[in-house]
Amino acid sequence: MWGIIATWRMAYEGIQASEEILANGGHIGDAIEQVIKTVEDFPYYKSVGYGGLPNEELQVELDAAFMDGDTLDIGAVAALHNFANPVSIARQLSQEKLNNILVGAGAEKYARQQGFEPKQMLTERAIEYYFKRVNELALADRQSEVQPYRGHDTVGAVGVDQQHTMAAATSTSGLFMKKSGRVGDSPIVGAGFYADSKIGAATATGLGEDLMKGCVSFEIVQMMKRGATPQAACETVVNELEQELLERKGSAGDLSVVAMNQAGEWGCASTINDFSFVVVTENTPLTVLLANRQANKMIFKAASAEWLDTYLATRMAPITQ
Repeated sequence: MWGIIATWRMAYEGIQASEEILANGGHIGDAIEQVIKTVEDFPYYKSVGYGGLPNEELQVELDAAFMDGDTLDIGAVAALHNFANPVSIARQLSQEKLNNILVGAGAEKYARQQGFEPKQMLTERAIEYYFKRVNELALADRQSEVQPYRGHDTVGAVGVDQQHTMAAATSTSGLFMKKSGRVGDSPIVGAGFYADSKIGAATATGLGEDLMKGCVSFEIVQMMKRGATPQAACETVVNELEQELLERKGSAGDLSVVAMNQAGEWGCASTINDFSFVVVTENTPLTVLLANRQANKMIFKAASAEWLDTYLATRMAPITQ
């Protein structure tokens, strides 16, 4: 049994491109990397890779990670500037014996040494978004310091191949107008991602500062180890973390997760309405699903053609000032 599940509609084309890899007996690491790279290269997704929105200093800082479920090897980069496919750099790091997590200038030096080509990641469209937001804040007579918006659309993918190997990977440009050097959950093992080929894998998207507090990806895999289905594990971890945060501090950010076990069974949980994700398995055709929570249980429905058209049209629409 093979399969991939990934966060957000933006993973659709990447999974479409990588489905053949798994169907033909290819390695899950290659398939997962392809999924993430396809998202990173599409300039209209403003929360990942090329076209990602900048930090408060008008710099695009990228975070990414990769985990091999057979060996438990990990690689991650954070606050990376001007490299097109941080997930590939992270995967290369996962093959090193030491120095598996690199940040900032150190990550960039490593990338250059490994032959990755530098690329200017700040697009004209992203610059337009930045100054539009600055103008909105000024017109609203808010404090002069710009603040992050609510979007936290990390692309994360997990899956299993015909050899029963599992992998997980993530990539994001993080919060729009974040503090320089800010790092969320995406490159943090156990929080943004986790994979164990003996059990399963999970990945998260949402407000990283809150997702990290629950080590959500690791907790989901551990629940599956104890016999829970991926769906039950996702729902339990998300619901319990949200409740804990509400009790302790009175608020909880957006929390969304997807998971898959070694048998190709999958799960998803989210605290937001119409959370989109993409799944394909040997027995399940490639599908974009929308998740909604009712009484702490998730309800899934296939995205309509109209919803799918609106999704892309909205992201590719001209920016109005």
